Amino acid sequence: MRATVRFVSRSIRAVKVLATDGRIPRPLRWLVVIGLLPIPGPVDEAVLLIVAVPLFVFYRPMMREAWQQADNTSLLVKTLDPPRRDFGRRRPADIAKPS
Repeated sequence: MRATVRFVSRSIRAVKVLATDGRIPRPLRWLVVIGLLPIPGPVDEAVLLIVAVPLFVFYRPMMREAWQQADNTSLLVKTLDPPRRDFGRRRPADIAKPS
């Protein structure tokens, strides 16, 4: 029973991390939210199946990071830094000093 509770809580934390990840397009994140809503009928399941394909194909590394981060976080304290976007800029520490 504890393993199930841990798996569900880790899954919820991973979804929270993915929902705030700026590397995944906002419309795709909104479709996931719509798929998680308790809509009667097979609509929400169909939306999740459609969204699963691009997430699995194009955003698997981000999903893996979220799963690993969800294992390292607690429900009360979030110790993660938001994702940084460098866009190829080099910081002074990255530039090698000539000898």
